[in-house]
Amino acid sequence: MIRRNRSRWLGVSNVPWGMAALALGASALLAVWLLLEPWLISGLTLPARVLMVGLGLWVVGVGLALPLCYPLVTAPPVGASRMLMWLRRASAVPWYPLALATFVTLLLARYIGVI
Repeated sequence: MIRRNRSRWLGVSNVPWGMAALALGASALLAVWLLLEPWLISGLTLPARVLMVGLGLWVVGVGLALPLCYPLVTAPPVGASRMLMWLRRASAVPWYPLALATFVTLLLARYIGVI
């Protein structure tokens, strides 16, 4: 039986620096874009709007908070692993880029009029 090292999966090393920087930039651009074009979400039906708002909160919120996974010192402060465990799980490598790409694709489809 192979045991995985959970500290590496839930630790700081699960998200590369470049991806954190791209997620931060994409989240900032998405936030500004939605401030300038609020009709992208407000024109949807209520169930679709609730889903888009939930997905958008997760994508933009985690993207803006993702750099918090990287402490400025070499060792994380005491209790930081428990405090930021939810953020590390929400920004796990396989799921966050997929959610970000889905949200951007849905917004672009709405912008060009496909949806």
